[in-house]
Amino acid sequence: IIELKERVKTLEDRLNKNSHNSSKPPSTDNFVKPKTQRQKSGRSVGGQKGHPGRTLKMVDDPNYTIIHQVSVCKKCGHSLKEIQADSYERRQVFDLPPIKVEVTEHQAESKICPYCGCLNKATFSKEAQQPVQYGPRLRSIGIYLNQYQLLPYERISELFADLFGHQLSEATLVNTNKTFYEILEPVEEKIKQEVIASAAIHFDETGLYIEGKREWLHVASTEILTFYAAHPKRGHEATDEIGILPKFQGTAVHDFWKPYFRYLCQHALCNAHHLRELTFILEQDKQEWPKEMIDLLLKIKEDVEKKKAIANQLEPLQIKSFEEEYDQIIQKGLAENPPLITFNQPKKRGRKKQSKAKNLLDRLKKYRQETLAFMYDFSVPFDNNQAERDIRMMKVQQKISGTFRSSQGAKSFCRIRGYISTVRKNFLSVIDAIQSAFEGNPFIPTCRDP
Repeated sequence: IIELKERVKTLEDRLNKNSHNSSKPPSTDNFVKPKTQRQKSGRSVGGQKGHPGRTLKMVDDPNYTIIHQVSVCKKCGHSLKEIQADSYERRQVFDLPPIKVEVTEHQAESKICPYCGCLNKATFSKEAQQPVQYGPRLRSIGIYLNQYQLLPYERISELFADLFGHQLSEATLVNTNKTFYEILEPVEEKIKQEVIASAAIHFDETGLYIEGKREWLHVASTEILTFYAAHPKRGHEATDEIGILPKFQGTAVHDFWKPYFRYLCQHALCNAHHLRELTFILEQDKQEWPKEMIDLLLKIKEDVEKKKAIANQLEPLQIKSFEEEYDQIIQKGLAENPPLITFNQPKKRGRKKQSKAKNLLDRLKKYRQETLAFMYDFSVPFDNNQAERDIRMMKVQQKISGTFRSSQGAKSFCRIRGYISTVRKNFLSVIDAIQSAFEGNPFIPTCRDP
C-alpha cells in the first residue's frame, strides 16, 4: 500500500507541474493559467512618475508645410483671397514617404598620359567592387529581418517587393548571411574572450534541431555580452570544445547541470529554479519549510539590493544570522522528509530513490555556498534569468522554422545572433551595427564588470 501511494503521488506530481512551480515552459501549461511568482510592486498601471514617455509631439521644423486657405467669408460670402491671415492653427501628420531602391553608378576614369602614353585607371571605392552589387544598407536590412526579426527568406523577398518595389531573391539573402557570418568571425572571438574575462557568467543550454536531429544550443552571457554555440552534445564534451568554462576563473551561474561542476571556477546556483521547486513542494506536499525558505531567499535578496547602494557586502553578523536561519530551515525540512520506505525489493545500482522534497533539501544543504553566492559576492546575480532570456528568442526561431536545414545554418545563426544580442545589450541600433560591420567597422564590446 505504501509503495502504491508513493507511485500515485509521483504521477500526481508529474501531472501538477507547470511553469509556475517547475522548469516547464509556459507553452506546456494547461487551460488554467498558473499563478505567477512575481510580487506586487504597489505601483499603478502605466508609466511611472518621472518616466519621459513617448507621446507624439509637434516639431519646430517640419519637412513640408501645407497652407489651408480661407477663400470666402462663411457669413457674408465676401472674397478673402487677398486678405492677410491673422493667425494659423497648426496640426502635424507624421508619416513615411514611399521608399524605393536607389541606384548609384560609379564611374572610374581612364586617362592616357600625353608624355609617356601610359594608360591610367582610377580605383573604384570599396562599395563598388563588382559590376553590379547591393549596398551595405540594403544587405543590413535583409540580415535584420531574417536574423533579428526571424522572417523567412520568402517573406523577406515579398516585403522588399511591397515596400521598396524591388524583388530580392532568396539566394541573395542566403549569400548575404554567409558573407556576414564570415565578417563576424573576429568579432565572435572577441566576444568570447570578453566573456571569459568577466567576473560572472550565466550558462544554460536547450534543445536545438539541426537536419531533423536533436542537438544543443549553449549560451554563455553577461549583462552586456552574449555568446552562442551549437553542438551535438549537452555535457562536458560540448563545454570543453566551446572553450569558455575550461579557461574561466570567475563565477559560473547555472541551474545545477552537473557537468558544470567539473570546472574549477566558482559556482552559483539559480535561485529562480529553487523558488519554483519550493513552490511545487509547498503546493503538493503542504509542508511549512518551503514557504520559510522562499521568504528567507527573497529577504536576503531584498537586503542585498538595498546594501548595494552604499556598500559592497553585507555585515558579517547579518550574514551569520542568515546562514543560521538557512540551516534551521534545512533541518526542519529533513525532519519532515525521511528516506522512502521500501519492502522486499532487490538492491539496485546507483542512487537510492528519494522524494523531490528530499532531493531538493539534500542539494540546498550540500550546496549552501553556491545557493547563497549572491549574498557573499554582490557581483553574483540572484538567478540565472539572464541566460534564459538570451535563449528565449532562439526557441522562438525553432518554433517558426522547426529545424535548421544544415549545421552551417545553425552556426551562422548562433554567430550573427550573438552579435545582435550583444549590440542590443549595449543599447545600440541593431541595423546600424549590422551596416557598420558590412562597412568594415563592427561593434567590438569592451569587457566591464556587471
